[in-house]
Amino acid sequence: MTGETEEVVESSTDSRELGRFRREVRAWCAEHVPPDWRASQTGVTDAEFVRFQKQWFAELHSAGFAVPHWPAEWAGGARTRGVDPAAPALSVAEQVVLYQELAAHDAPRLVLAFVGIHHAASTLLVAGTDEQRQRHLPAILDGEIWVQGFSEPEAGSDLASLRTTARRVGDDFVVSGQKLWASGGLHADWCLLLARTDPEAPKRKGISYFLLDMTSPGIEVRPIRNAIGDSHFCEIFLDDVVVPAANLVGQENAGWQVAQATLGAERGMTMLELAERLGNAGFRWLVEAAPTDDPVVADRLAQFEIEIAGLRGMCRRVVEKGADGPADASIVKLYYSELLQRLTDFGAEIGGTGAHTVLAKPLSSGWESGSWVLDFIGSWEWTIPGGASEIQRTIIAERGLGLPREPSVA
Repeated sequence: MTGETEEVVESSTDSRELGRFRREVRAWCAEHVPPDWRASQTGVTDAEFVRFQKQWFAELHSAGFAVPHWPAEWAGGARTRGVDPAAPALSVAEQVVLYQELAAHDAPRLVLAFVGIHHAASTLLVAGTDEQRQRHLPAILDGEIWVQGFSEPEAGSDLASLRTTARRVGDDFVVSGQKLWASGGLHADWCLLLARTDPEAPKRKGISYFLLDMTSPGIEVRPIRNAIGDSHFCEIFLDDVVVPAANLVGQENAGWQVAQATLGAERGMTMLELAERLGNAGFRWLVEAAPTDDPVVADRLAQFEIEIAGLRGMCRRVVEKGADGPADASIVKLYYSELLQRLTDFGAEIGGTGAHTVLAKPLSSGWESGSWVLDFIGSWEWTIPGGASEIQRTIIAERGLGLPREPSVA
């Protein structure tokens, strides 16, 4: 495995302006992507990980590359001058080029900023008040870290079954309950929280959406040590936590609808970024590890290359044209997560005993670091959370293909 970059060939479909932008991003990456970040981010402390993540986010933001999908009026910076304030800071075509080049140059991922710049931002832009946007969007650009407080011990894929409660007391809500699989919860400043405000209503009708200050009294965050030895996932326990009514997003009992804006943020440009990373560093590590003179291995590599090309094409179509069908987002999520799992499984297989002795990976990498056994274990993070593969297939069957709904189990 090497740290060399794989240059993206300038597409013949690039316009003159887009080609110029690609060269600009390529030059910036060559100068600013830390060449030794994989080594320096392996085996580091939590404090060093957080410091590196915030520094890398600041580098991207100063170049106008951290939040290219935000409206220009909120993204800020010299790059947005003269751009329609309501339009994205970078055009969709420019965002595609940006993620292609970042992936090709093996740039670190924005792990800690992910929920803030995608989930929190999309929620606030769609359903937040002016005061909420003014308070949090600039703070996110300054490094405010967010966590998603949705899933619970008995409300994962069936999220609407959540049991955390929020009862109105004057100008506040008092929240009690437990959240699970809260990625990055130990480092979070704020939380996107779903809680039940009307226990008598149908389960999707009585949920409200809140912005939760993680420094509030009554909050306890407990790390969950996972199979690869880190504690990215956390539990959040809420014991009579007071949340001001001003932190309610949207209408009371209408949080389920607001949450769709949050969940939808996972299915657009973020999937394109992940697809590009899988097709660059991930596939490159696989080729370098494989005995390509073995015809069986060569055939598998060719098949993976075809599948990655298909994934990239699907993601780009969804980004450029929008999700045309009701199941498009599920198709992309299912295809990516299961391809990731197959590819990392194959990497662990061909890597032999040596692959099974690499028990550390860079904290700022994705799910395609080249540490094959750890990557394979981590790939299950994609086939289970956010709607397990079985759930995605049900959505595709019922909403996409129009097949009859499965009978209810009494």
